[in-house]
Amino acid sequence: MNDTYMLKMASLAGATLLVLGAVVTDASAQSSGYLTDQRGGVVKNAFGLCWRTGFWTPAMATEECDAELVPKKAVPAPRAAPPAPASRTAPPAQPRPVTPIADKITLSADTLFDFNKAVVKPDGKARLDELVNGLKGVSVDTIIVVGHADRIGSDAYNTKLSLRRAEAVKSYLVSKGIPANRIHAEGKGKKQPVTKPGSCKGPKSQAVIKCLQPDRRVVIEVVGTRSK
Repeated sequence: MNDTYMLKMASLAGATLLVLGAVVTDASAQSSGYLTDQRGGVVKNAFGLCWRTGFWTPAMATEECDAELVPKKAVPAPRAAPPAPASRTAPPAQPRPVTPIADKITLSADTLFDFNKAVVKPDGKARLDELVNGLKGVSVDTIIVVGHADRIGSDAYNTKLSLRRAEAVKSYLVSKGIPANRIHAEGKGKKQPVTKPGSCKGPKSQAVIKCLQPDRRVVIEVVGTRSK
């Protein structure tokens, strides 16, 4: 069985290929958490968002790419001002504090889709509804939906299927009121398996398909802020 993720436009796919061609060594990606070009600059997509690597964690956030996740430096407390004369005027309302969030969830593609299909099943819609309900009170900056597949089948087929599935998830989230321009969908095919090398040996069989189930997944990452 195979897995999924997004479609933005044909031009986005082309831009993705250009970005990947400009990325530097894995060692640099591991240390910074972001894809960089040969000059050391952070690679960004067509929406101006920095490309994160699989090694990225919120602790690697930078001002350029994820300013809302960077801890703010403590500001020394100002000297106490002399008490102001009593006034009947109500003090100005204080802005509500916000908390940055960066959540990542992984859903089984077998839960979201039927075999070799890219139509979200009722059970899959229920899981996505849980995600949407959890976003109430959240100002969404971006949602990244990435589809993944197992090793069975060709690279080209798995990449297309995983992208179609990521796009199906994006369409469902848009139908629930999340702005389309806040969601980026992508299909990784079988390039990033979760199973270890040497696991699930043998030709295609029910046992191998079951063993490879963790590789068939959709990863959804949400970045935004929540009002307290």
